[in-house]
Amino acid sequence: MLAGNEAYTAELARHGLACVAPLGARSWWANRICPEFDAHLTAERYLLESVVPWTRDRWNLGPRALAAFGISMGGQGAIRLGFKYPGQFPVVAGVASAFDYHEWYGRGTPIDTMYDSRERCRQDTAIHHVNPPHLPPHVWFACDPADAQWYRGNDRLNEKLSAIGVPHTADLDTSRGGHTWAYFDAMARPAFQFLVDALAKESRRLM
Repeated sequence: MLAGNEAYTAELARHGLACVAPLGARSWWANRICPEFDAHLTAERYLLESVVPWTRDRWNLGPRALAAFGISMGGQGAIRLGFKYPGQFPVVAGVASAFDYHEWYGRGTPIDTMYDSRERCRQDTAIHHVNPPHLPPHVWFACDPADAQWYRGNDRLNEKLSAIGVPHTADLDTSRGGHTWAYFDAMARPAFQFLVDALAKESRRLM
């Protein structure tokens, strides 16, 4: 999805970052079997058991030198991973994150086979994995207020994290036309600046 994207590859080059961008089909990066992704392995287990170890070995990364980032489905997946496994993902960020994907239950997508009810799906969304004090120290997300499908979920997460005093950064004001690549690309620079700054802070913690 991001291969060849000028906005994001430019940020990777500017900051000298390595990036692994696995494909997840329509698995929502959940710990649920999605036949479209794999008949036996969940997308979450694939990340934890294959992608993360390979990435750490490939670049000889320290225990807190890994960040998770995504857009739309990938954004909610990245932030949910951080909420569930903050020790492995201390830095997480999402652009136009599709947090309320339970709203798609019953529309003929793989979600219908991954969960046995809309409510079971809702209980697996990122906001229901918020578990203070076991949360990543660096959380960033942004959503265009013109994004009718996904804005409310981002706003709801911002409200919850603020109410319970969880440090995070949320840009819910910048607008570039809704759930579009114009918006996604516009958020590349602030998203990656957050990732770089947060990873730098984590590296200093280990000194």
